[in-house]
Amino acid sequence: MNQTTPTQPVNRLYKSRIFAMLYSDRKDLLDLYNAVSGKHYEDPELLEINTLENAIYMSMHNDLSFLIDSRLSLYEHQSTYSPNLPLRYLFYISDLYSGMTKDENLYGTKCIQIPTPQFVIFYNGSQEQPDRKILRLSDAYCVKEEHPALELTAVMLNINRGHNEKLKEMCKSLKDYSEYTARVREYAQVKPVEEAVEQAISECIQEGIMAEFLKQNRAEAKQVSIYEYDEEKHMRQEREASWEEGKLEGKIELLRMQIQKKLVKGKSISEISEELEEEEEVIAEMIREMGEERATGKEEQ
Repeated sequence: MNQTTPTQPVNRLYKSRIFAMLYSDRKDLLDLYNAVSGKHYEDPELLEINTLENAIYMSMHNDLSFLIDSRLSLYEHQSTYSPNLPLRYLFYISDLYSGMTKDENLYGTKCIQIPTPQFVIFYNGSQEQPDRKILRLSDAYCVKEEHPALELTAVMLNINRGHNEKLKEMCKSLKDYSEYTARVREYAQVKPVEEAVEQAISECIQEGIMAEFLKQNRAEAKQVSIYEYDEEKHMRQEREASWEEGKLEGKIELLRMQIQKKLVKGKSISEISEELEEEEEVIAEMIREMGEERATGKEEQ
């Protein structure tokens, strides 16, 4: 396998990730696998890479998947916590198993052997998470059962500073990656993201942190790091906006209920406005909307 990642444009349908770029190197990937699994393999050529790089999901491509010793490992990096990862893993593993068995007789009497899966998420988002967390597919089921017929469990490992330090000591590339992304995030708080990324790259090269990788892939690493930070920031802002919108909708609904109660008591618009400390125009508009909704409801009946 060619260990040098070719330069390619970054886009919203499919893009390299720093994590995936870094672990396109078989030696680094084997070191990561050994640290996570507690194994001690030494030959990187034992790895058989089968990452879904051009899956029909496109924006849902998986970061890393590989076979070693009849075990199929699927690794994902996440800067945003998502409880839907087990469901996504189900899609990934189904696609992989389908490809592996496409020439087998699935209707035969012989049991077709498939590699044992392992699902690992490497989390380094800004939301606080424990060192280790188990995510289950059954958590998404509408009806909870003690023994669900279909289960998939994924282990989420927090690789931020101060988390899973023992694991990172066993895998220098993971420790370096954690430090690099932490610096980008830290510097981006006080300067433009382009400058923050450039500073993080320069410092890390000087200090021997992901140095060879960053020197060989500097331009692309910078481009992708900027994109990743902007994407993370955008998703965080969207979550905050949704939360604020939800709070606003809750306040409006509460105000409507209070107005309705006071109307039943025969209060005037001016009295309601004074008691609820709202502008008369606001109260009048909400009463008008409530009246239209009631009229529409009667017409539909």
